[in-house]
Amino acid sequence: MTAAVVAGLLAGYGIAVPVGAVGAHLVAVAARSPWRTGAGAALGIAAADGVYALVAVAGGSALVPLLAPVATPLRWASVLVLLALAAASARTAFRAHRAGTPPEERPVTAPHRAFWTFLGITILNPMTVLYFTALVLGGHAAAGRAEAAVFVAAAFAASASWQLVLAGTGTLLGHALTGARARLLTGLASSALIAVLAVGLVV
Repeated sequence: MTAAVVAGLLAGYGIAVPVGAVGAHLVAVAARSPWRTGAGAALGIAAADGVYALVAVAGGSALVPLLAPVATPLRWASVLVLLALAAASARTAFRAHRAGTPPEERPVTAPHRAFWTFLGITILNPMTVLYFTALVLGGHAAAGRAEAAVFVAAAFAASASWQLVLAGTGTLLGHALTGARARLLTGLASSALIAVLAVGLVV
């Protein structure tokens, strides 16, 4: 059972630690929102990782041929969604800067809405389930039901802990950058980073 916990933790951190476009967007959202909104978004990402870990454990080798035909369309859909998010983030930053709206008066996304939004964004990435499937087929996750459940739970916990660190970093960044120009520049930088990482998915 300990081996399943360790394997799940390593798998969860392995997929979560490399900060991609979704992680960059998480930091940006957390920077302009209360902590609970960033936490909701972080748990949405972790939930998607947990779902894909569960699917990989349950499906095994049958997943690879099923995902192959839809991997490219899903990748393009992910690119389009991320580019839309980058554009929306930049537009929001410009509007807030021009209006001179204080941070405390800006509209706040509810935690549950942030959860479902980030769950949907993350679930678009078929590489996550292929990653977990490769680990399962490589013998890094136990085959027994109890150990498989522990593996999935540990992977979710690892992902959640890292995403909450990113959300906390975003919250601290938002408190530190209180000036209007600083918020505009960080908002635009985040949008540019998301766009670059999105394009990188198909280049």
